Formats: sequence, C-alpha cells, structure tokens
Amino acid sequence: MYEYVKGLVVELNPAYAVVEVGGIGYFVNISLTSYSSMIQGEQTQLYLHQVVREDAHLLFGFVTKVERELFRQLITVNGVGPNTARLILSSLTPQELTNAILSENLVKLKSVKGIGAKTAQRIIIDLKDKINLSGEYDTAEIFAASDNTIKKDALLTLNTLGFSKAAVERVLDKVLKEKPDASLETVIKLALNYL
Repeated sequence: MYEYVKGLVVELNPAYAVVEVGGIGYFVNISLTSYSSMIQGEQTQLYLHQVVREDAHLLFGFVTKVERELFRQLITVNGVGPNTARLILSSLTPQELTNAILSENLVKLKSVKGIGAKTAQRIIIDLKDKINLSGEYDTAEIFAASDNTIKKDALLTLNTLGFSKAAVERVLDKVLKEKPDASLETVIKLALNYL
C-alpha cells in the first residue's frame, strides 16, 4: 500500500491530478476539497489510498490525512464505494461531513447526489462513534478562473463522476446564470444539487 506521493502537479482537473515523481506520472483521483488546495505546475503531497479491483488499480489522493481517513471510513459503510465516498467529499468539506455525522443531520447527507435516506442513516450509524475529531481542516481558497474554463472543467468533472453530458450542460448553464462569479468548486457543488 502506498502512503503518499510527493511531486510536481503536471495536470490538474477537479476530478484527478497527474503527479510526476522521478519521471513517472501517477494518475490520482481527487476530491474537490483536495483540488482547491493544489496548483498545477507546483509541488504537492497527496496522501494515498489504493483500490485494487479485478479490472483496475486506482489511486485516490487527499491533501490532508483527515480527508483520507474520512474517505477510508466512508468506504467501510455498506453501499458506499470509493467513487461515492469521493463524491461525498467533493460535496461536503471534511468539517461539514464530520458535523453532519455527529449531529445526525440526515438532510445534509441526503443533499449529496446519490445518497438516499437509507445510505445516509447507515453512514451515521456506522461512523458516529468512529469519527476522529482531532486533525485540522483545510479551508483553502479556490483560485479564480474564467467562466468558460470553469464551465469546461465542471463539465469534465461531472462527466467523470458519471453524469450525462446533456444533463450536466443544462444544469451548469442554470448555475452559471444564477451565480456568474462562483468558483469552480461552488459551481460543481451547486450542480450536484440539481443533478
């Protein structure tokens, strides 16, 4: 099992990053929370979780150990796989997720696309006593980008998460019309509420 990867961010997308280490580029799936803390062309360190399936070896990376630990706890819940856990961590910050679980806030958990009442209840029941309150939560700022780039990146990210292109485009147009100055992270979070 890999612990972390430290190197140059050669490609950065809201759904993944390519980190070059010793001439090898590692494709790492990331959440929006981690994306907001990274800059293309600069050094980064991502804490890793490796998922080995019959058809693929996948790396999921996180800027903080706290986020990785939450991811690992989420995937222990029946019905929550790695992609669903990443979607949860893209919709809610680690602090928001922790607060939702500890306060048994079903509405907050159900606000994540694909999380129904039963799954939200399972997350709360399974994780309420396991949540580690120690650790720091990053509140990194999102770097500004043009609307066209934001729409393109949001479309790519949501497609990567499994949503259809036509549905995503309609929702993004609506979100960008309502909030034209929103950051990429905000656009994606708002779009997830409509999808």
